[in-house]
Amino acid sequence: MSQETKESIQSAEPTCDATRESAAAWRDGEVEQDLTGALHLSESSSEGTPPSNTVPNNCNNEYFKLLRFGVDSLYLSYPGELFPDVDERLTELKQIAQSPEPFEQVKAQYPINSHIFEVKDKGARLFPYILEDNAFRIQLSRSQSVPLAYVKLSSEYLTHVGSVAAEKELQSILAQFGVVYESANVSRIDLFVDFFSSVDMESWDRHAWVTRASSINNYSIERAFSGWVIGAGGVISCRLYDKTLEIEKQSKKFYLHELWKKAGWNGEDKVWRLEFQLNRGVLTQKGFGKLSEVLGNLSGLWSYATTEWLRLTLPNGDDQTRSRWPIHPLWGYLSSIDWETNGGPLSSRFSAARVPGNDWLCKIGLSTLISLMACKGIKDFDSGIRVFKDALYVYHERKSFYLGLTFDDYIQEKVTIKARQFNTILNRSIEAEEQASIDKDAAEYRKQSDGE
Repeated sequence: MSQETKESIQSAEPTCDATRESAAAWRDGEVEQDLTGALHLSESSSEGTPPSNTVPNNCNNEYFKLLRFGVDSLYLSYPGELFPDVDERLTELKQIAQSPEPFEQVKAQYPINSHIFEVKDKGARLFPYILEDNAFRIQLSRSQSVPLAYVKLSSEYLTHVGSVAAEKELQSILAQFGVVYESANVSRIDLFVDFFSSVDMESWDRHAWVTRASSINNYSIERAFSGWVIGAGGVISCRLYDKTLEIEKQSKKFYLHELWKKAGWNGEDKVWRLEFQLNRGVLTQKGFGKLSEVLGNLSGLWSYATTEWLRLTLPNGDDQTRSRWPIHPLWGYLSSIDWETNGGPLSSRFSAARVPGNDWLCKIGLSTLISLMACKGIKDFDSGIRVFKDALYVYHERKSFYLGLTFDDYIQEKVTIKARQFNTILNRSIEAEEQASIDKDAAEYRKQSDGE
């Protein structure tokens, strides 16, 4: 082993006492020996001992701090049969969604439980109906040759209630669409670990990854290193990326900040996410098809992903056999997460509505107001608000006139359009529709009774 490799192991040596052991977390004996050897090459520390084969949630040092872990995305399918009356109703709503008139499209909604689903104007291959809110994206089929439903459970909803409770709510919804023959099959599951570390994630090159995947790539966002992607497009893939940067620039999932702080994040350090996407091909290969089987074997799946399919190593130029290269100490922590323990706190707030954040709304609102104030030479905020309101009224009152609407009706139409997109307001009277259906059935009954 080169002197440079020895020095990198010694400088990177982490310290943290392990509190429990999990044999399921380690199935590859050779890899376990490699890790043990790599860690034992480092100098001992008075702050603790090297990690054993599990990492406790209270592991807290400058080298590695575990914040959260769990299921980020979940895709499920359910064999079953759509109710004929639901099929008929969804056909009507899909046609409404396809209307060229916006005031008609707003009625393409399907309320169930506490959800107001938007009914999409287009379906997907083999699934003619798509309904969506912030918790679920549900694709429904009328054919018995394919599953009744194919559903994506949102990461935000999983962060709020967890996988088991989220799937239980989904079951209650699907039971109102049709008959479900079997328990949920897993089409895809994404497992994640959020952490911060003193390790520079750009300090190694692609050769340090020892993997069965065919592709290894690194990426940047606005010239800032954002992470690694291994095996993109395969039945299993991995991402190690700067989650704080991704939230700021892309997803805007700022609710994670609160959960990280509860676990010890200082609000400033970069939080990195290691995430594995496991598709059905690899799940069934391991003998796990049903959701209960997958959730009951997360430790085994994580072990396979981080010890057999992929490893981050300390390359040894003196040894051409890459399987003998010692594991990077950071990977020792990440591969040793004990999935039988609590993955961290759940978020306390969630809404099934897909609404933009108040921060974003206030930001664009103030930007527009300030621009108008600057154009008019106004510095007083209250005066600016009054002028802005008057300008809005003059402009949109003119538009409503050309459309043949009153200003109030024009505004109401705009609100209902957004309400359908945001899943916030039901734009139809369910009671009136039910009464109309009752009246129609009664009229048909009288017609038949009179012999017509």
